[in-house]
Amino acid sequence: MALTCNIGAAGKAFRLKIGIVLVSGGIILGLMMVFSVLSSPIFWRLVTGSIFGGAFCMWEARAGWCVVRAMGIRTSI
Repeated sequence: MALTCNIGAAGKAFRLKIGIVLVSGGIILGLMMVFSVLSSPIFWRLVTGSIFGGAFCMWEARAGWCVVRAMGIRTSI
């Protein structure tokens, strides 16, 4: 199944920015876990979720394709 572009330049830029913020936040949270600033093991789930979610957002920006819009939900950007 080929992915067809379903977002414009503004949507791509927005998804790229969100992806960068999520990946950066995940890395910072991971470093806080490594250096024992945060100690609960539940934070590792937040780290992995943030990094994978951010990477997916950046992939969407690169591909020009949004999974939410592909499901038929209209987004404002």
